Amino acid sequence: MEEETIFGKAYDGRLVRRLVRYVRPYARGVVAALLLLAGLTLLELAGPVIIKLAIDDAIGRGDFAQLGQYALEYLAVVVGIFFLRYGQNYLLNRAGQLAMHDLRVELFAHMQGLSLAFFDRNPVGRLMTRLTNDVDALNELLTSGGLMILSDAITIVGIAVALLLLNWPLALITFLVIPPLLILTSVVRAGMRSSFRAVRIRLARVNATIAENISGIHVIQLFNRERTTYEHFDAINHDLLRAHLRGVLFFAIFWPLVGVASAVTTGAIIWYGGAQVLQGVLTVGSVVAFLQYVERFFQPIRDLSEKYNIMQQAMASSERIFQILDERPEVRDKSAPVSLARIRGEIEFRNVWFAYEPGNWVLKNVSFHIAEGEKVAVVGATGAGKTSIISMVSRFYDVQRGQILVDGVDVRDIPQVELRRQVGVVLQDPFLFTGTIAHNIRLNEHQITDEQVRQAARYVHADDFIMRLPQGYDTPVRERGAGLSVGEKQLIAFARAVAFNPALLLVLDEATANVDTETEWLIQQALERLMEGRTSIVIAHRLSTIREVDRIIVLHKGQIVEEGTHDDLLQRNGIYARLYELQYRDQEIAAPAGST
Repeated sequence: MEEETIFGKAYDGRLVRRLVRYVRPYARGVVAALLLLAGLTLLELAGPVIIKLAIDDAIGRGDFAQLGQYALEYLAVVVGIFFLRYGQNYLLNRAGQLAMHDLRVELFAHMQGLSLAFFDRNPVGRLMTRLTNDVDALNELLTSGGLMILSDAITIVGIAVALLLLNWPLALITFLVIPPLLILTSVVRAGMRSSFRAVRIRLARVNATIAENISGIHVIQLFNRERTTYEHFDAINHDLLRAHLRGVLFFAIFWPLVGVASAVTTGAIIWYGGAQVLQGVLTVGSVVAFLQYVERFFQPIRDLSEKYNIMQQAMASSERIFQILDERPEVRDKSAPVSLARIRGEIEFRNVWFAYEPGNWVLKNVSFHIAEGEKVAVVGATGAGKTSIISMVSRFYDVQRGQILVDGVDVRDIPQVELRRQVGVVLQDPFLFTGTIAHNIRLNEHQITDEQVRQAARYVHADDFIMRLPQGYDTPVRERGAGLSVGEKQLIAFARAVAFNPALLLVLDEATANVDTETEWLIQQALERLMEGRTSIVIAHRLSTIREVDRIIVLHKGQIVEEGTHDDLLQRNGIYARLYELQYRDQEIAAPAGST
């Protein structure tokens, strides 16, 4: 919400210079549009002159042939205006769309390279707004804002010169209305600025409420909150409506007043110009041309107020976009990283301290060693720091103190791409992308063949349920895997890890926590095969998974309090034994007699 209040001046040279970088590759199109704009302005100024000559020269002398010539010239001017306006709009919009395409791609790529800490601070809705609404605001600046302001300014100057050349006393009458209009424009501009800021803040609230309620619709319906949710949304929507209507009020005042100023000026020209005609000082054609110029003089004045808002919105949007582009990843590779020629899989934590927020330590002086090929489980209560260990090994975050070593090399010295290529991760809440089953297994890695995709699925026993789907591996997957069970999504995520064949680690974060017993058994069979010969860190709560590992590390409030095998830890009757009693004893009591 705070970022939506950014609404600075309508022109910021610093931001404009940065925006020019995106337009520069398409400068030819912009220059061509400017040249067409110059020609367009000249043709629009030529129309009233032709009408003046037709009235004073052809009609005044009764020369029908000459009148036809002027009519053809006027038609040629109209046709020329059409083609010039078409060319100018096409070239300008093309350059603007290409520039915004480049900006959007750069912004998306930049965000993909930012550290997870950035996404912890910035909600998805805000980032979506930067990639969509804010980029569209800049596109509007390039296509109908900045250049149109230049066009309006050129038109006003050109008409002012034409009026002075036609008859300077009449021109001065026309110019008398400009000071009051400038004052009116200033007042309306300030009011519209305030209104627009209020609209943006309230629109952000409306969008956030819609997104939140759609995501939580099952909770709303479960607790019969439809009516209260509707009333809450109706209240903030009415707040948005009032903000919009305030802006409409300023527009409703401004446009009629400009119309009144135009009408008053027209009446004054007819009165004074008519008197000049009767006195023989001015021709009828000059008065008609003057009236046409005056009509065209007020149109860009009306437009400038609207274009001002476009400029102001674009500057605010560019400020927000460049804030993201100026963000630097907190986790960065060194200038001379160490490339490990051969990965064995030895992991060591040395006196590791880590906090997501300064002073709020999640891991405190954690030290342990995992030998090559060893399978280690990390257990503990919620908030003990288990998942943070996974994040540290994958180097999603950097430690504040201590070291994490892989094969004796600090992970901060290893390129992130190389390190993560060796890490296979299956999370508790598997994320599936819109696409097909096969796409979700290979994740656009074209080196993974269709046969390898199927082999990976068979390896984790996912092939059976996939082949029962209507289109098998080509079955479309809806957003976040809607329509698939938790177990099925988990098996697909597991097949994904197998397909990428991590050489260094297989890291599992409660991979079997939300599946039924049969699916857990299928996953467990695959786990045993996968972990063989691989260094494995297992974070899980199921008894079967923990019993299969070589060693268990018990975390409590960010510190290692116990370490050993399952049986050893039970005999110590410590924290692990209490966790076991709470989580697993009921399962053993409920097991059928004679089961193992």
